[in-house]
Amino acid sequence: MLRFGVNYTPSRDWFYSWLDPDWAAVRRDLEAVAALGLDHIRVLPLWPVVQPNRTLIRRRALRDVRRVVEIAAGAGLDASVDVLQGHLSGFDFVPSWLTDWHRRSMFADPDAVAAQARLVEAFEEELHDLPTFLGLTLGNEVNQFTSAAHPTPMPATTEQVTSWLSALHGAGPRDARHFRLNAEYDAVWYADGHAFVPSHSSRFGGMSVVHSWIFNGTAQGYGPMSHESLHHAAYLVELSRAFAVDPGRPVWLQEVGAPLNHLSEEQAPDFCEGTVRAAADCEALWGITWWCSHDVDRRLGDFPDLEHSLGLIGADGAVKPIGRRFAELAAELRDRPRPASRREAVVIPVDGADVPLSRAELSPGGGVFEAWMERARAGARPALVTSGIAADPAALGARSVERAAPAAPTGRTFYTSVSDAAVLERPGLYAEDAEDAPTFSPL
Repeated sequence: MLRFGVNYTPSRDWFYSWLDPDWAAVRRDLEAVAALGLDHIRVLPLWPVVQPNRTLIRRRALRDVRRVVEIAAGAGLDASVDVLQGHLSGFDFVPSWLTDWHRRSMFADPDAVAAQARLVEAFEEELHDLPTFLGLTLGNEVNQFTSAAHPTPMPATTEQVTSWLSALHGAGPRDARHFRLNAEYDAVWYADGHAFVPSHSSRFGGMSVVHSWIFNGTAQGYGPMSHESLHHAAYLVELSRAFAVDPGRPVWLQEVGAPLNHLSEEQAPDFCEGTVRAAADCEALWGITWWCSHDVDRRLGDFPDLEHSLGLIGADGAVKPIGRRFAELAAELRDRPRPASRREAVVIPVDGADVPLSRAELSPGGGVFEAWMERARAGARPALVTSGIAADPAALGARSVERAAPAAPTGRTFYTSVSDAAVLERPGLYAEDAEDAPTFSPL
């Protein structure tokens, strides 16, 4: 069964509601989500609320998270929970023991890593007995903190990231029915020099996670309703699968949305449908979790404007046209037959550590991206494989791939890792390498 759900954005006071939860509002929100025929939510607590001091984990905050999962269950919804938030909708929520006078890298400082590992286990202890609890994601796109695009980065090497992931994954969930995952934004795939590498995303935990946003250069380079934009999420699912050791490893499209800084409100439902149908044709896909449940109320200040329009449900509680379309797609595709295996693949050149020789060539505008899109546009169903897999007939056979062809490099990228126009106006902060910054107009 293909899972369909939403990233739960509280209608009352956004995620600031964790400071003082309104349980009646939470119940209304989740009953509205369930009424769309969806089956799960992703819950995103705020890290400083749960662990305001390195050695203090607030039990009341953990109980509040547990109560949201219980309310979701009462509405007929399963729930996954994130641990480190981290970053949400253009705002960072990092505890004070990592910033300013106490500044240290969450990835490289031993005391900080140990504190995060304790928090992961505290969430596990609080939630593992709930029958509708799906599992934990370590955090929301925290790889952004290692990026040169971040105004106050926390530097880390790829080796330190590996150690950090190993420490936080630990022995994994205590119950085999649950998952423990990590979720990165797309610099892991598209940005050369980024400390997180594709194998981090595709080889830790029991399932891979991708987040698909077309404001990353796809919409700018090809158009918001282009074939490339509508197939971007499917491309990421296949890209993630290329780096998995196990060909049967599932991939969760954990975030995808319709950003109105590129799409019009009238285009959003059709964008949703095209994206969902393309992704549902990926045999590895576990589920699609839309960003997000509710629009951010416009009485809250300083959000990028697009954040006020990403919900399936408006701030007034009314289901939007995109919400109705997503509900219809969920009803139609939930029990779809498992898609056939993909028989041809585009090859990704990698080094001996399975790091792409050029991640820019995987990005929008790059040769691998364009070769995959060209074959998909022609009616083929291309996969992606690394050059190591392509050189091993047995490994190709295990993936049911009969033909694997290299892509011609383009030597260009449209990729940008920042979507907020206010940030893009600050020179040097909108690309992993300012010298390689894309030349299209800002978002």
